[in-house]
Amino acid sequence: MSSKTIKILLIEDDPFLLSMYSTKFGLENFSVISADDGEKGWQMAEEVRPDIILLDILMPKMNGFEVLEKLKANKKTKNIPVILLTNLNQKDEIERGMTLGADDYLIKAHFMPSEVVEKIKKVLKLN
Repeated sequence: MSSKTIKILLIEDDPFLLSMYSTKFGLENFSVISADDGEKGWQMAEEVRPDIILLDILMPKMNGFEVLEKLKANKKTKNIPVILLTNLNQKDEIERGMTLGADDYLIKAHFMPSEVVEKIKKVLKLN
C-alpha cells in the first residue's frame, strides 16, 4: 500500500455506527471524516474530496440516494467511489443505488467492520 493516507468520508446518522466505523478505519490508518446527515455529507464531499465515500441511505435532511445523485452529477465529485452502507436490502433499492453510480452496496447487518475495510481496499484497488 502506498504511503498516502486514504481519506474516507463516512456519511452515517447513527452515532454508534459512526463511532465504531471511525475507530476501525482509524486502526487501518485511514483518515476518517464524518457527517451525520446527507446535506453535511454532500458539502463535505465537495470540500474535502475524499478517496472514497461510505454512504447510508436513510438519513435526515437528504437521503443517500439524493446525495449519490448530487455526487455523480458534480464534476468535482463524480469520480469518487461510493459504497452504500445501509440496512435497506430490497432488490429495487440495491438496483437503484447501483444505477445511480454506487461502486458497491453493503447491508450493514451482513458485514463486520473488517469486511467493510476489505471492500474499501478492493474498490480502491489496494489489495
